[in-house]
Amino acid sequence: MPPSVSPWVVFTLLWLTLPVVTPVSRQYETVPKSVISLEPSWTTFFQGETVTLTCYGFGFNLPQKTKWYWNSKIVEEIQGHTFKVRVSGVHQCQADNFHISIPVHVRFSKDPLVLRGPPAVFEGDSVVLRCDAKKSTSQKIPTFYKNAVPLQSSGRSSELVIQHADQRANGQYHCTKERFWSKISSNTVRVQVQELFPRPVLMIRPSELIDGSPVTLACQTQLPAQKSNVQLQFCFFRNLQALGSGCRSSSEFHIPEIWTEDAMWYQCTAETTDAQVSKRSLPIRITVQRAFADFQIHIVPASRLVFEGQLLLFNCSVKGVPGPITLSWYKRDKLNKETKITKSSEAEFKISRVNSSDAGDYYCEANNSRRSFVSKAVTITVKVPVARPVLTLGVPGAQTVVGDMLELHCEALRASPPILYHFYHQNVTLGISSALSGGRGSFNFSVTAEHSGNFFCEADNGQGPQRSDTLTLSVIDTTKNRRVPVAAGVAGGLLAVAGTAAGVLLYCWFSRRAGGKSASGDSRNPSYSESQEPTYYNIPACTELHPVYSNGEDKGCPVSGLAEITGYMLEQAQEDGKASRAIILP
Repeated sequence: MPPSVSPWVVFTLLWLTLPVVTPVSRQYETVPKSVISLEPSWTTFFQGETVTLTCYGFGFNLPQKTKWYWNSKIVEEIQGHTFKVRVSGVHQCQADNFHISIPVHVRFSKDPLVLRGPPAVFEGDSVVLRCDAKKSTSQKIPTFYKNAVPLQSSGRSSELVIQHADQRANGQYHCTKERFWSKISSNTVRVQVQELFPRPVLMIRPSELIDGSPVTLACQTQLPAQKSNVQLQFCFFRNLQALGSGCRSSSEFHIPEIWTEDAMWYQCTAETTDAQVSKRSLPIRITVQRAFADFQIHIVPASRLVFEGQLLLFNCSVKGVPGPITLSWYKRDKLNKETKITKSSEAEFKISRVNSSDAGDYYCEANNSRRSFVSKAVTITVKVPVARPVLTLGVPGAQTVVGDMLELHCEALRASPPILYHFYHQNVTLGISSALSGGRGSFNFSVTAEHSGNFFCEADNGQGPQRSDTLTLSVIDTTKNRRVPVAAGVAGGLLAVAGTAAGVLLYCWFSRRAGGKSASGDSRNPSYSESQEPTYYNIPACTELHPVYSNGEDKGCPVSGLAEITGYMLEQAQEDGKASRAIILP
């Protein structure tokens, strides 16, 4: 307030109305009015005295031009801002483009005794009522009355002082003085104590709060224009407990982070610096919603099915979590064991070369100062290509003859399921077996004479087939020949030979030894190498047995050589643990 107008009294309406509490904090303002101040700051004067009116614009700035009104009529428009008054009436002003001021009633009295008082009294004011008489009137001490009841004078003064005015000071005041043998009375001054400021309203910004978000508490009230030089301080409370270090001059209190556990009742107080006037707002319950973390997880490659040896890259971003956050990656294995991944306190996490142990559920965790938020898990499946499978023959006995049930087993010892197994004989598909959960595949079939030859299998899980080594199988047709089995590994195996004078033919049946070439022809795919390990080991002998005649003539393989052949077969069986084929007699 400009010092040139002190003491002064400003007459105006509140230019700022109370804020309306809505779901979104909004503040409605009236258009500010011009303001009039008086010097001296009374409203009752003796005739012949002069009062100076000063017009101010909004914010108590001096205007460039002013319009002056008397009894609602324009009397003068000037470039200045002051106007001298000597006649009674209702005065108003308009500063620049502001609204016209509220009316000010100035009275010039002919009475010998006047009671001067301020036009407005506010809470906490020290009110001065002055009883003045003309010079010719008695100089005796006046008597003051309130509502026609005399007040006990506290001293020999023509002024009545009311300290820290409140509602108890309201009333009709006048004064009297004795003059010779009579008593004269003054005019009446009505004192009506007004609010210095209305009850404050606590506003919350923003109106919708989530975990960890900042919030501002605003204690809103408004001083009247006449008291705009009064300093207020503001205090804030949560469940009646003071927030911060105490009261402050700022009408706002900032809370950097608010959480669901802080959802309580909040209030504020506005008071004068001497605490003579203090008012508390109505309590407001602040509700805080739990934060919803919006996670975005990107992986490279985009598919959650990755191959062994491949690069795997995770990236995590999150929205809706306030404050500075740290990100961490976790892995959950098949046993539901959770492990924090080291060196992953960033948004990005990388596995340079994936292996089968990297399969599992991965999730991202965001932490701020009070709470952690966890993303949904991303399941990573690691595909392991099939290794070269192993083919085995399940033979029911020591020999394979027509009519036997033969079982083929194919197994890739390292591969991700599901695995599809193909079985081949002489490059022709015999059958297919699937292992949905991994493991081996099997195929059964009844042996015919045509099943002699090479067998192999292939395993495939979508990453390229792998082929086993080739196994050779020879089948004995018992419908055409009698057989004499020789069981490898069985002590005391015998070879019986029966002959007749008519001539007994002795036939020797052989398979090629290890390192020999299969008689069944080339493999199905020349890129695959054939097995160099035959399924069965057989004695080396002549490729054809000739008949032995009763006259003792030696043709081809003599009968006398059978003992040598038999011994060799038993020796090989003990050495290799393999079953020999057979010696077939007619």
